[in-house]
Amino acid sequence: MALKNFAFNVLKKDNFARCGIIETHRGIINTPAFMPVGTQATVKACTIDDIKKTGSQIILSNTYHLMIRPGVERIQSAGGLHNFMNCDLPILTDSGGFQVMSLSKLNKIDREKGAIFNSHVDGKKFYLSPEESIKIQLGLNSDIVMIMDECPKKTEDYDIIKKSMDLSLYWAKRSKKAFGFNPHKALFGIVQGGLFKDLRIESLNELINIGFDGYALGGLAVGETQDEMFKVLDDVKDYLPNDKPHYLMGVGTPSDILGAVKRGIDMFDCVLPTRSGRTGLAFTWEGRINIKNNQYQNDNSPLDKNCNNLNLNKYSKNYLNHLFNTNEILASMLLTLHNINFYQELMSAIRNSINKGEFEDFYNKYIDKL
Repeated sequence: MALKNFAFNVLKKDNFARCGIIETHRGIINTPAFMPVGTQATVKACTIDDIKKTGSQIILSNTYHLMIRPGVERIQSAGGLHNFMNCDLPILTDSGGFQVMSLSKLNKIDREKGAIFNSHVDGKKFYLSPEESIKIQLGLNSDIVMIMDECPKKTEDYDIIKKSMDLSLYWAKRSKKAFGFNPHKALFGIVQGGLFKDLRIESLNELINIGFDGYALGGLAVGETQDEMFKVLDDVKDYLPNDKPHYLMGVGTPSDILGAVKRGIDMFDCVLPTRSGRTGLAFTWEGRINIKNNQYQNDNSPLDKNCNNLNLNKYSKNYLNHLFNTNEILASMLLTLHNINFYQELMSAIRNSINKGEFEDFYNKYIDKL
């Protein structure tokens, strides 16, 4: 059977908020979509079967981490990342640029060689050029591949951001050439430019000229305020191509997602639901709960009475509080699954509200609560 080409269609718009569908040969992705993060070929504390039961239709994995451990050759020998981790969902891999910035204290950026850095695990030296990043992602058999970019730390220095943006555009051209012709996969460009409107628009227009299957907003979730992030989205929302997916990388909280959908974003990823689940923070339709607090020691009510999936309500706040305060592994498993499920219920509700032309009402109801 012939593999399906990658495709995207917008089905319904409500002002800038939009519902769409991404088609891949591994299945469809309804947008706006949230991608659970499987950094090291696993969504921490969850099985893939459980991830699928939450309604997740795509996950994200990480080039930087997988090239260090276990290495692309080992994953290739297992038949690719999907076989290696027993996942039949589409997988998006990020290029590693953000991790080079955030994890490696010993790194150097070379225009031609790419990122030269020492592993945060054992100090081993690595070279990650645009060509190597694409080669690794294709070797992993990723369905959506991200270009290699430089992700600068937040700064108000215009010249630093401009230089970084120009480098990312140079690497974008090299990434596109290295990707070649792969109609069953997608290559996304990454818009850089910090908090500067003119640089963001320049970056986006240059990427459009190169031509990509989707356009991501990078260089955010690096310490800026929510208002600053929303301003960046406001600056570019009129310029993003209507016929391509719009992806906000590494974001975020439920209110971040609501505000970004309002500004035309289709795809999200963030470690927040899994990381929070491991530390006792639950996301619910009534707001956030720190289940480790003493007030829940005798509370036999469910974590979220509005949770509609996976029968997670059979575990009381009292019991979950006990599990966390005795450091039981089951605590992390249950709360992580709850949080991912909540995020997917949120995305489903967002899509329903857009389809009904009621997104503004939904946004106003939940923007300050979640």
